[in-house]
Amino acid sequence: MTTKDMFSKNRISFDLKASNKDEVIKELIQLLYDDGKIIDKEKFREAVLKREEEFSTGIGMGIAIPHGKSNAVKEASIAFGRSNKGIDYESMDDKPANLFFLIAVPEESSDVHLKALSEISRKLMHTEIREKLFKVQSFEEFIKIFK
Repeated sequence: MTTKDMFSKNRISFDLKASNKDEVIKELIQLLYDDGKIIDKEKFREAVLKREEEFSTGIGMGIAIPHGKSNAVKEASIAFGRSNKGIDYESMDDKPANLFFLIAVPEESSDVHLKALSEISRKLMHTEIREKLFKVQSFEEFIKIFK
């Protein structure tokens, strides 16, 4: 499965309502749950928060890539959300995050999430990619960025 295949128009929000880190995680988990990719929101949230305790997945440049491995996940998938106002995500650069990629993988997955994390991180190092993600308004435009 490619990273591009882990996205879906059902798991994207171009206008997150969240105002803090915990709300962002809950809102993105809800997208995964509503699309049938996870079966237990709280169990998966615990996995994501456990990972966040190690160190924040707010990588800077307005980006956060929270992720979790859990048997509450039915299929490897990614939820994307954008906050137009920016959210304090305890990022490495101490700046608000606007672009959020929540990677969910089943417990028994090998390194699927690491490949996705690596691919997303590499793409987002480029200013023009981040700028496109700030402006994109449709899933079709969004997915072109990951081709």
